[in-house]
Formats: sequence, structure tokens, C-alpha cells
Amino acid sequence: MSTYTADLRRTAQDSQHYSTLRTLFITIIIFVLMFVLYFLTQEKQINNVKPAYFYPHWKKKQPPLMACGVPVENDPIVKVTNLKAYMVGSYVEHRQKVKQIRTIAIVLRSENTGYQCILCCNGRTVSVSATHSIHSDHFGFEYGTADIFCKVPEKCPTPTHVAITSRSVKENKTLQDIHAFQPIRNQKKLEVFPYEFTVCISAMYDYVDVLMLVQAMEMFKILGVQRVAIYKTSCHPVTQKVLDYYVSQNFVEIIPWRISSYINVSRGWKKSVSPGELHYFGQIAALNDCVYRYMYQSHYVALQDLDEFILPINLKNWTELLPELERKYNHNVGFEFENNFFPVYMKDPKPGKNTYSPDSWKKVNGLNILEYVYRISNDPTMFNNFKVIVNPRLVFEATVHGLLQSLKGTVRVDHEIARMYHIKNFQKKVVGERSYILDTHLRDYADRLIPAVSNVLQKVLGI
Repeated sequence: MSTYTADLRRTAQDSQHYSTLRTLFITIIIFVLMFVLYFLTQEKQINNVKPAYFYPHWKKKQPPLMACGVPVENDPIVKVTNLKAYMVGSYVEHRQKVKQIRTIAIVLRSENTGYQCILCCNGRTVSVSATHSIHSDHFGFEYGTADIFCKVPEKCPTPTHVAITSRSVKENKTLQDIHAFQPIRNQKKLEVFPYEFTVCISAMYDYVDVLMLVQAMEMFKILGVQRVAIYKTSCHPVTQKVLDYYVSQNFVEIIPWRISSYINVSRGWKKSVSPGELHYFGQIAALNDCVYRYMYQSHYVALQDLDEFILPINLKNWTELLPELERKYNHNVGFEFENNFFPVYMKDPKPGKNTYSPDSWKKVNGLNILEYVYRISNDPTMFNNFKVIVNPRLVFEATVHGLLQSLKGTVRVDHEIARMYHIKNFQKKVVGERSYILDTHLRDYADRLIPAVSNVLQKVLGI
């Protein structure tokens, strides 16, 4: 072999070796780049995950709680098997001479049947007969709110769960007919409460007014409220984001309200105008459940809506107002606050160069309560509706406007001491010939309300 040929072969081998090294080097570089790109992509996705309060349904599904071998349903509504009746909430009634379980229910008023309670006690069931009473404020609808009572027997002094069945069901078949037990709340009669003021809202459905929702929550805080209970059927996804935020702050409790899945509910109070089988999404049952749910959690409860604001006239908040009312009227009564309508068609044409209407708020769906400063005059010779703030331990039956049964009744608060501001969307022809009064009292809270609302909108919605 010539020297020239050997040199060529050596050069070829070197070239092949170099090519192999280059290919390996390029492969390593590509692999490293792909790894870095993958890492950066994953980090971006992790950073873009929204807080948990936006996605409460991501919570790991827990196995169902059981009582006496039967699943436990913590939320309303529990269907009573073979009857047109629905359990809403069950509570120990401490105010009677004989210890009882009171179950707030929604029943078909024409269904003539007897009920029995199945109590769960330390892993075994006890059946006791029950009595029931239908509330009078059913407004002529087929279904109405009812209380189902069962005495606590000596052999079961501290039942933890209850189910309702028909009295005609044979005892040996009872458990076969129970789909779910309901927990019995208010086991202890407390004297000290975690909340001073709780607001009960019922019932939220198809809710889209995001701005007013935030304004209501922040106004409640300014007035001294520590808890808001909302019985929710449905709402807009953006509304849900706001609700999730307040739930994460431990300010709001959402009680799922699915009665419309079982009963044809009305969207109004008058059957001839708004047909259905049950008054206004079962609002009255929800209000009664809220009173009992917070009976030993809150000093006072307010039964109102999100577009209603009970405001003291010369005091700052409810913390100052309620002791003053108790001194003036009586300690053991409920307090009625006269309704005053602020119609949305009377919007302030000049809200002060965005002083009461920040530009950022205009990006959010809903009414701005600070833009409504004209109230419709009330006729003192006529009955004017109201909402109440009351010690819940005085209440037996609540209704939309006031109380049906209570220990000491209610008193109407002088409207010069406090009144309710109600932002209402209705047609002008409904008002008739009543006059309008300029009333800017809501704006007395603007210095605290505006920054609080803006902060929540920015934090939750990025606005």
C-alpha cells in the first residue's frame, strides 16, 4: 500500500470519527434544549394555575360519610322516600320542655299522611312517631314549608342523625326505604357565639350582578357583619368566582339549594303571575333553615336580600345600632326596618365626575348602588314592607317579611333611627304618583366602600 493511499484511508477514518462526534454533540444539544423548553413550559403552567378558590370542584372526592350503615347527606335537599316531601335541615329544639328534633321540610300540602323519624344513635336505629305543622305563608302554592317534630326517646338521648319516612312503612323495612340520613345540628345550647351578625340570603338563582354582589359583601363588612349565608341555586361563572373568593375568606357560606331539581318552583310570590308549585324557589324554607342553622352561631341574624341595605341614620354600623335599639324598645324582640325603594330608572345623572363611579367598575356587570340617590316616598297611612334583624333564639317560624311565630314578637324601628335602602328594578308605572326624595345617605359609606370594592375586583377579576 502506498503512502498516499494510507493517508487517504486515515483521513477518511478521521472524517468519519469527526462526523460521529458532531452528530453526538448535536444530539446532546438538542436533548438539553428540549429539556430546558419542557421545564420552562411546565413552570409557566404551574404559575398560571389559578388559586384553589376558583376551582372548588378540584377537591379530591371523599368517600361518603355513613351513619347506621346509611349515607349521610349534609346539604339540603333530602327526598323522603315514597312521599312528596323533602327534608331541608334538622335541629335539636332546646326551647321546649321536652327535647325534640325539629326538621324543616317542604311538603305537598294536600298529601294526607303521617310521618315518623328514624334516629341514628351509636350505630343503631330507633323509630319514633312524628307530628308536623305546615306554615301558613304558602301563598296558595301546592307545596309549603313545614316543621316535622319527633320527641327524643330515653333509649336514644343524643341522636346524631335523622331520616323521615311515612308512618305506614313497616319498621323492619324502614332502612330499605332510607336513602340518606341528615345530621342533627344544634346539639349544644351555646351562650357565646362566634358571630355577632349573620346575614341570610335566599334564594340566589341565575345571579349576574357582580358589582352589586361585591358592594353588598363589603357594605355588610362595614356594617359589622361577620358571616353571610347564601342559599344558591345558580349563578354566572364570574359571580361564582366572587363567591369562591369570599368563601376562601371565611366570610360566606354557600348552602346548595337544589329544590328546583325536584319541584316546579315559582319565580315570584304570586301564583297567578308566576306559576309553579312552590313559592319563589322555596325562599321561606331557606330562611327558616338559616335561622336554625345559625341559632347558636350568631348573636343576631338579618333576613334580607343582596339589593337591600339596613342603615342606621345617625350611627355608624349595626354594632352601635342594635344595643341602642334594645335600650329603646326591648331586649327580647325582633326589629323591623321599613323598606324604602330606590328605583334604578332614577339614576343620578351627575355622580360627581367618577367620584362615586370609578372607571374600573364600569368593566363589571351590575348596578352601582352609589348612583341611586332618589327614594320613593312612603305613605305613612299605608302598610310598608320591611325586613328584620333578630335574635334567632327568639324565632320559631320566619317568613319573607318578618316572623310568623316568635317568643316576643317584633317592633317597627323609627325610620329616623334606621331604615332599609332597597335598590329596585321595576317599571315607573308601578310607582304611580308618589314623590321622590333626594337621599344620599348610602354615599356616607363611600370613603370606605369604594377602595374595598376596587381591591376585591382587582384581586379576583384583575380589573
